Amino acid sequence: MDADLLDRVRKLLAKAEDEGCSPAEAEALTAKAAELMARYGIDRALLGALRPETDRPADRVFTLANPWGDVKRHLLAGLAMALRCQCVQTRSDQGTRLHVFGYTSDLERADILFTSLLVQMARALASQAVPGYGGEARSWRRSWMLGYAAAVVARVRAAEEAAVASASAGAEDAANGQSAALVLADRSLVVRRQVTAAYPRLRRTRVTYSGGGYGDGYREGQKADIGGPKLRSRSAGALGR
Repeated sequence: MDADLLDRVRKLLAKAEDEGCSPAEAEALTAKAAELMARYGIDRALLGALRPETDRPADRVFTLANPWGDVKRHLLAGLAMALRCQCVQTRSDQGTRLHVFGYTSDLERADILFTSLLVQMARALASQAVPGYGGEARSWRRSWMLGYAAAVVARVRAAEEAAVASASAGAEDAANGQSAALVLADRSLVVRRQVTAAYPRLRRTRVTYSGGGYGDGYREGQKADIGGPKLRSRSAGALGR
């Protein structure tokens, strides 16, 4: 069932990305794909509550090279947290490094979404009329991308919340007498313990921006496909300078 859901997601998004697909059709296909992706996460969590060997806590380290390493980190962290993972930024000579903790199925979903959205963001940014030159243009691009990231993360989070509410409303979706919400709360506690064990002392960071492209980027991010079948064809270095 899980494999079928992900296969349907990839097929829906392949249709949505086809050049012959109208904007209205693409929007409908994308909405359905987001719904299925969220449902996949709930299904794996409920199965994991019954059979822990099917979905265990894990972690992955992502090295996000420049250019725009901090923007890539912001996008990945936002998506991962929307999918019930937790992230820690560490130092690296090779670029921004993000250590992501979560259950295997949620890490898989975060990776799929991040890789696809990174490509989409690069394509969308390339089509923008960037105001100014030099440092001014760079600041605008950075603020645009941060706005884009905020929009797509908000959409992913909304899809996840809707899936949890739908699953919790159905008694047939309970695992060991627990609702989906309780199962997910237990998983979140396990993930927090993972992070604490690996990094006993942490501090929060905040991303700031100075350019004027945030609003334009946010509006463009509201149109993005939140998932993608082409994740293996492009690398996380898709963004240009």
